[in-house]
Amino acid sequence: QVQLVESGGGLVQPGGSLRLSCAASGRTFSSYVMGWFRQAPGKEREFVAAMKWSGGRIYYTDSVKDRFTISRDNAKNTVYLQMNSLKPEDTAVYYCAAGGSAIYRNEHAYDYWGQGTQVTVSS
Repeated sequence: QVQLVESGGGLVQPGGSLRLSCAASGRTFSSYVMGWFRQAPGKEREFVAAMKWSGGRIYYTDSVKDRFTISRDNAKNTVYLQMNSLKPEDTAVYYCAAGGSAIYRNEHAYDYWGQGTQVTVSS
């Protein structure tokens, strides 16, 4: 059983930055993939970024490349999503997920999900 808790969401102006955190508890494994997804109103859940706990491979969706950075602190069992140059279209509920599959971009490959944290980008 893995528990995931997101934090760090909020309201920011376009061009601003936020850092989301995902704290994991319970059984975790170095081979697990950690992913970030988001869901905007009226849209399907979308892959954002993913990496392995052990590092080495990182994936981003094209719309956030060069703006978002996924990272982790193994000692704290926490994965982060640093979001810079935020745009109104980044507005969504952001979810942290964990799974043992290598299918990084597919939400169905993830076994555990956090409750989500709201990110709103508006002037």
